[in-house]
Amino acid sequence: MLKQITVFIENKPGRLAEVTGCLADENVNLHALAIADTTDFGILRMIVSNPDKAYRVLKENNFMAQTTDVVAVAVGHNPGSLHKVLRELEALNISIEYMYAFTSRHKDYDAIVILRLTNQDGAVYKLKGNDIPVLGQELLDSLNKT
Repeated sequence: MLKQITVFIENKPGRLAEVTGCLADENVNLHALAIADTTDFGILRMIVSNPDKAYRVLKENNFMAQTTDVVAVAVGHNPGSLHKVLRELEALNISIEYMYAFTSRHKDYDAIVILRLTNQDGAVYKLKGNDIPVLGQELLDSLNKT
């Protein structure tokens, strides 16, 4: 599993730039992000090069931040790759709370899907048992080198 950084930010101009500025100033690389919004605030979810450092920096700059364990799954660049993963989750009776994806410059992975699942530990075990490539910290380490 990977650590995701979640930040609650007000819906006002420049607030997202403040978050990314804090990370840039501390040399934290942003690999993926997703934003969901409500009327008053947004929920920013990020995969970063150094989640512990990112969390510390954001808290020091008075952002409401937390870390969350998420599952990263490699999918190919061909029809049905994501469908295969989703069907496995369905067959295993595992629900998806949310997901987002990013393309990868890594030589072995075309795309990476980030998932927040019910019963994550059990889901990871079952996915690996069904030949679904679940990625962990080694993914971040390799992305930081490319």
